[in-house]
Amino acid sequence: MTNFVELFEIMESWGMLDVMLPFLLIFTVVFAVLQKANIFGTDSKRFNVVIALVLGMVVVIPHIMGTYPEGKDAVLIINSALPNVALVLIAIIMVLLLSGVFGYEPKGAGGAILIPAFAVIIYIFGVSAGWWSNFSWFNIDPDTLAIILVLLVFGIIIAIITSGEETFKPLKGLMNIFKGNK
Repeated sequence: MTNFVELFEIMESWGMLDVMLPFLLIFTVVFAVLQKANIFGTDSKRFNVVIALVLGMVVVIPHIMGTYPEGKDAVLIINSALPNVALVLIAIIMVLLLSGVFGYEPKGAGGAILIPAFAVIIYIFGVSAGWWSNFSWFNIDPDTLAIILVLLVFGIIIAIITSGEETFKPLKGLMNIFKGNK
């Protein structure tokens, strides 16, 4: 074995994607929910383990045996849905990171940064996914796009300078980083 690609190919041949990962995911989620809910009392860890183990096996074993009806295989559904769920979670985290950098505060003018941050994240993910390739208005000449971006940045800078510190606070978090404040 010389690289990670071969390692993952070997793990895939062992059934890691079709057996182990779905089983571990189902087991962990069921066990965590049972532990939190305390359905069988506070000292029920053994029961929770057994129930989570059985539910994990009940979902994975029919997949291995090929007994799920066509289009109803829970493991295939999980394996096709999870990448999209992960993509949405990453997009949400990116929006939260951008809003935190610009000093998002639920009350006040800081909330205005969420809409542009969300739009930027959607645009970035859309470009990566190829969503915008069919729209001719996204095929702007790079020079024109550069001019638009420069004008937009200058407009934002002018708005920040002329509005004063009391009325415009979306960049408070970013300014605190440069000032060394926390």
